[in-house]
Amino acid sequence: MDIYPNFTLVFQIANFLFLLFILNIILYRPIRKILGQRGNEVVSFQEMIEDFQGRSEKGAKTLEENMAGARSQGFKEKETLKSAGIEEEKMMLQQAISSAEERIGKAKGEIDQDTAQARRSLEEEVRAFSQELAEKILGRSI
Repeated sequence: MDIYPNFTLVFQIANFLFLLFILNIILYRPIRKILGQRGNEVVSFQEMIEDFQGRSEKGAKTLEENMAGARSQGFKEKETLKSAGIEEEKMMLQQAISSAEERIGKAKGEIDQDTAQARRSLEEEVRAFSQELAEKILGRSI
């Protein structure tokens, strides 16, 4: 059996090329175009993801720095208030001590006055008793 090229072979080749051309226009180009667009979208989404990750990391870092600053400021404020409280406590204790010392001084002064008055009173009574006793013993007025 001999195979001779004839018109049907040319027709089959032309049909194949025509079908290839039509499929290229109708099917392959749109699919390649859609795949290209999707590839571009994927690249765009990856860039957006990287950008958002960078922003979120930056925001987290800023938030952490702000938290550290707030903690530091809070600690400083706490120490300031604590030292102010200690100073206030010292002042109150000093006032209480000076008030107590003042009351003690007044009480000592009153006790000293009462003691001095009692001593004078007793000395006068002792003089009067001693004079009376001397008069009774001697039998005459002195």
